[in-house]
Amino acid sequence: MFSRKLTIERIDAAGAAHRCAIAQIDNFAMRNFTNDAVYDDTLPIADGLLEVGLRVPLDRLCIDLEDWFRRKSYLAPGERLRVTEVAATLTQAQF
Repeated sequence: MFSRKLTIERIDAAGAAHRCAIAQIDNFAMRNFTNDAVYDDTLPIADGLLEVGLRVPLDRLCIDLEDWFRRKSYLAPGERLRVTEVAATLTQAQF
């Protein structure tokens, strides 16, 4: 079900990347907060790491996740999120 691994990073105003806290990602992934069934196939696994199923659209995830982070004040003005799919050849030990 969780066949893809993603990195979720906050890009600060200077362009530096920082992994988002698992608690922030988990807050978004909980259905009672997003109320969207498409995100049922998400599983936060560590700071900056999210596993998702094939039906989760990455472009929409990035937009919705950034919107959620802004509403929760997890992102400061001038910051943005970057969602990147990790190459399938990486193993869990390489994270």
